Amino acid sequence: MQLRHVINLHKGVTPLVVGALMWMYGNGSVAAWVYLALHGTYGLLWLLKDWIYPDRQWQQPIGWGMAIAGWVVLGLYWLAPFLLIASGVDVPAPIVAAAVAVNILGIFLHYVSDAQKYFTLRYHKGLIDDGLFARSRNTNYLGELLIYGSFALLSMHWQPFVVLAGFFLVVFLPNMRRKDESLSRYDNFQAYRERSGFLLPKLGSLGQL
Repeated sequence: MQLRHVINLHKGVTPLVVGALMWMYGNGSVAAWVYLALHGTYGLLWLLKDWIYPDRQWQQPIGWGMAIAGWVVLGLYWLAPFLLIASGVDVPAPIVAAAVAVNILGIFLHYVSDAQKYFTLRYHKGLIDDGLFARSRNTNYLGELLIYGSFALLSMHWQPFVVLAGFFLVVFLPNMRRKDESLSRYDNFQAYRERSGFLLPKLGSLGQL
């Protein structure tokens, strides 16, 4: 068993979980349907990504204990739809629109930058310092934060933001630091680090946004 199998299963069943919550709580609001569309589509795209351009870091073998622990931890991402649907909160239209906009931007940054990394390294090994990585060294993680931030925003509750912050501190940030350590072996990394942001893009004279 590989870690990606646990992640893929979670992504794949998420629309079923959200749909079941909508049925259980009789919540067919616009916000609930928008959440189902956004999170469900994100899961579908993740499965397509794993099929077309998989990430090797998720291909590590794991035992059943780690698989169960991983499933429980990933289940924290279902807190946002539960709070949204179970509470029946009336989400204002501007919040729904903002969540959709943030989600689309996150989807673009996450999946396109992962595609750039995969296909660049497939044909040319070395430091990737152009395209979506020209001004941010972790554009893919920035995109994923925006994606889950949009889900938290749509839930109209603070708890999903705490979950996202936990994932950032425990999973994303250590991975980003290890990536910098790995890239430091390239001679031109120092120049690249000076002109790019660790997470947020550094845009020339405008500084780091």
